[in-house]
Amino acid sequence: MKKIIFTLVAVATLNFTFAQNSVQLIPNDNDSRVITTGLPFMLIAPDSRSAGMGDVGVATSVDGFSQQWNPAKYAFSEAKSGVGLSYTPYLTRLVNDISLSYATYFNRLNDYSAVSASLKYFSLGEIVLTQDADDVGFAVKPNEYAIDVAYSLRLADQFSMAVALRYMRSALRIEQVPGSNAQPASTFGADITGYYQSEEEAYADFNGRWRAGFAIQNLGPKFKYDDGGQDTFQPTNLRLGAGFDFIFDQYSTLGVTAEVSKYLVPTPPIRGERIVFTDANDDGVFNTDDGDTQTPEQEAASGQDVILEGQDNDVSFISGVFQSFGDAPGGFSEELREFTWALGAEYLYQESFALRAGYFNEADDKGARKFFSLGAGFKYSTINIDLSYLFSASKIQSPLENTLRFSLTFNFGDGEYDEY
Repeated sequence: MKKIIFTLVAVATLNFTFAQNSVQLIPNDNDSRVITTGLPFMLIAPDSRSAGMGDVGVATSVDGFSQQWNPAKYAFSEAKSGVGLSYTPYLTRLVNDISLSYATYFNRLNDYSAVSASLKYFSLGEIVLTQDADDVGFAVKPNEYAIDVAYSLRLADQFSMAVALRYMRSALRIEQVPGSNAQPASTFGADITGYYQSEEEAYADFNGRWRAGFAIQNLGPKFKYDDGGQDTFQPTNLRLGAGFDFIFDQYSTLGVTAEVSKYLVPTPPIRGERIVFTDANDDGVFNTDDGDTQTPEQEAASGQDVILEGQDNDVSFISGVFQSFGDAPGGFSEELREFTWALGAEYLYQESFALRAGYFNEADDKGARKFFSLGAGFKYSTINIDLSYLFSASKIQSPLENTLRFSLTFNFGDGEYDEY
């Protein structure tokens, strides 16, 4: 009886083994680990002061261009109001008409609050479109811009917060013929920022002051570049920074700042093709020469696009913010590589001359942006003139490499508020 039972069990097991289905998951060769968003011009540093310090800005001391990094800093401005203007050539090794222009204004209302606004304009120059070699063609000028306003409020003697609202428009869709209906993309976003600045404290050989800041930028709904396109995330970004000012005497100050940032956008998952078949000889390899076959049902189930690792990134922008902290296919180590970090230093002499240096780093598989930067600043009366220069440290060339950038700031009512 035992022999009969054993034989029946063995036969059943053998039949199950030969009849079992095998599934192969083949990764796509073009899967990228780089997070991409729409409106990437929003994250380009427009001002020479921050650019000269490795693109740090969320925790640096207040200046006229704080609107880009952390408008909460305006509540600590010693000037009553100010205007900032900057111009940044882009891809200068290839063309001479692509550029980023930026204008900002702030006004301190009282001891506790300030308002500010800015306009950021990215021009891709002039492009002549032709139908054939004999066509004279017509010129188009693709561009993108953003307009925002912010309100800053001091919640304590050393801490303030700000909220900024922004409208963004991208006219990158090129008309095929003059008069065709090529509509620009547009969307709305918001920033939430905070800034801390301590009182000046006495140490053994110098005085010092601590700074810290955070910013959640471009928080808003997804948008489309055209009616038939896919929904695209805004460049929602988290910035965290801290710094310290070494005040050696009434003439010399050295400020150092460190900053990390991360996209609050889902990481693209690793996708692949799903193939279902009957593995007749149970060798784990689908080979028709070994008798492996596909039923019509299995053939219909094959070829499906499936997620092999990671999470589906087709989610709302709010879900994407929370998902971005734990959806990298490579796990926690990949999540850490999605953080960029930067270090910057600024030496200020008599509040009229500044020297700056910085370094920015991004993981190789997340964009590979790495560069050193140098900068200088001069102050004459109410006018600040800043310039910066970038040296790429990556195998991937930066579009801003070997570009000299200039910024102008006009401060009005300087010294009207005493913050130090």
